[in-house]
Amino acid sequence: MPSSPPVVLTIAGSDSSCGAGVQADLKAISALGGYGLNALTSVVSETPGLVSQVRLLDADFIADQMRVLFGGFPIAAAKTGMLGGQSQVHAVAKMWQQFGHGRIPLVVDPVMIATSGGKLLEDDAVRSLIDELLPLASLITPNLDEARVLWDREVPDLEAMEACARDLSERFDAAVLVKGGHLKGEAADVLCLDGEIFWHTAPRTPGVRTHGTGCTFSAAIATCLAYEMGLNEAVAQAKEFVSRAIAQHFMWQSAGAGPVHALNHLQQTDDA
Repeated sequence: MPSSPPVVLTIAGSDSSCGAGVQADLKAISALGGYGLNALTSVVSETPGLVSQVRLLDADFIADQMRVLFGGFPIAAAKTGMLGGQSQVHAVAKMWQQFGHGRIPLVVDPVMIATSGGKLLEDDAVRSLIDELLPLASLITPNLDEARVLWDREVPDLEAMEACARDLSERFDAAVLVKGGHLKGEAADVLCLDGEIFWHTAPRTPGVRTHGTGCTFSAAIATCLAYEMGLNEAVAQAKEFVSRAIAQHFMWQSAGAGPVHALNHLQQTDDA
């Protein structure tokens, strides 16, 4: 029999277009050799560039999914994505404290706003995320918009990214990866790990309008951690994976919205 892969749990929302959310997570986990589980927090009606409707799932149901999965599988790593509301954040934090904290690495992608601009975290939930969940994380992976909210100031350049990563890492006693994908130039991300700074860069692919890069990146990191990689190495491997997913993206013509782009999780080559 083949050896069983490490089990990786994603706690996040469902994306009807399958480019982000748990669908992107499960593709990334599978592509990197893990076995993916999901605890759904929400269902989102969306396509790249448009969030139409959001339905949050009951907190009790989210908690029960986590309870059942932790009871049935040897989970080796986990990540969170879109949580949605205050009660959902509270449920995830409470269940993580019960089943995972101190034993299993947790990557928290503090999803607040979709690439299209749609709000994915209610205002009162931001405080719960900061107070209850981020202190439980092994790694926090904000983009620049999320870093601005958490840091309470703008993050306009590489120098500010490094300062933000240091401050948030000290504040939450966790490693912090500030993602600079929205800046010009190379796609540069900065990791603060145990007080040390590590930069991870990749060439930027121009003209690509995908969504789900943050979901994919955090899921890939969690999968590498499930394979017991060191955190900096896990970030490096995940950065290469998400960069290929962008560079080798798919494109179709839609019925009125123009070209639609999607990340390539499962059919990558080593050419890019």
